[in-house]
Amino acid sequence: MRCVCPRCGKGRLYKGFLTVADVCEVCGLDLCKQDTGDGPAVFLIFILGFLVVPVALWVSMHAEWPLWLHTLVWGTLILGLALGMLRPAKAYMIALQYRYRRHDYEGPAA
Repeated sequence: MRCVCPRCGKGRLYKGFLTVADVCEVCGLDLCKQDTGDGPAVFLIFILGFLVVPVALWVSMHAEWPLWLHTLVWGTLILGLALGMLRPAKAYMIALQYRYRRHDYEGPAA
């Protein structure tokens, strides 16, 4: 969740917003082999949908907001939460991949 190297816990995991660094600057772990794909984004879609849609429906039933205000409020909220949670979610998926498929990162055991 801290977006650091899964092996040493000290080096930066990202070199951009979502661009994973090639190698850990502290321990030298080759991070090029990670492959999270669309997993973090899909999980966030389900989680945010589960959390935000009931609140939006409740507000819609109890307040007389115009449609443009619903679009502005819920669109901004979902976009902000998704962008804020995407880096930690991707880091978590990389850490899980390192933990359970370490041989992909470090090569075959000798």
